[in-house]
Amino acid sequence: MNSRPSETAIDRIVANHDGDIHGALRALLLVNEQLEAELQQLYAAVAVGGPFERGTNALH
Repeated sequence: MNSRPSETAIDRIVANHDGDIHGALRALLLVNEQLEAELQQLYAAVAVGGPFERGTNALH
């Protein structure tokens, strides 16, 4: 049994794809691409002041 959470998550993803490593990797890559896109949107919002500008209540 794996003790590290990341290894457990990987095992779960592979199991959800019936042991298909290629399918599991594809799923992980798609999730990673989505997270990178969200991060870029966050960077863009911060660069122009976005919801993090002082004095706004966007995060509350």
